[in-house]
Amino acid sequence: MKLVWSPETASKAYVGTVKLFQAFSRESGVPELISAMAGGWNSKLVVEAWSPGGPITTSIGLAVAINHTGGHHVCVVPDEGSRLEYTKAILDAAGITPEVVVGEAEEVLVGLEGVDFLVVDCRRKDFARVLRFAKLSHRGAVLVCKNAGQRSTTCGFRWSGFLDGGRRVIRSTFLPVRKGLEIAYVASCSGTVKAPGCRSRWVRHFDHRSGEEHLFRR
Repeated sequence: MKLVWSPETASKAYVGTVKLFQAFSRESGVPELISAMAGGWNSKLVVEAWSPGGPITTSIGLAVAINHTGGHHVCVVPDEGSRLEYTKAILDAAGITPEVVVGEAEEVLVGLEGVDFLVVDCRRKDFARVLRFAKLSHRGAVLVCKNAGQRSTTCGFRWSGFLDGGRRVIRSTFLPVRKGLEIAYVASCSGTVKAPGCRSRWVRHFDHRSGEEHLFRR
């Protein structure tokens, strides 16, 4: 099996998030987009690596999405202080009691098997380790990196440098929304041996500042 896109569920997640945010004075658009993606891909295990001090609107959008997919949303924070800050912020804003796990990426992600939608804030010092240690679903996964603009425009964002050798990115793109979103679709193949029908291919990435194009093989 692999991830299958559902326009209907994406629309429900998007509209639900828009309605929920009507009381907010904001013009981001990022939470609505991420919510629609999580809903559209029928995500069952959504993991979010939140950066202390960051907004919680994306978390609210993900909570809306899993209500339509019947999925599970877990937020990963680095320490107890971050847990208290995050829990209070999302409870005050939307009345949601989130599920939060505390600790180092390689420790907490071991217990989260089958991640099919992962959202990481690039402002986290350990964002690369979150990507590397995430236990992605055998069905494939969608990876979203927020605040990726600086990394993408200065040195290029190469997914091959973050994922372990057993996972293959088949599509990726950069969206210049707010501070930048890097999005990748990881194939359903897993392990070091390629599954039947999973061929190696070239992945292209465009450096938006220098105008250079980077090619790498997965």
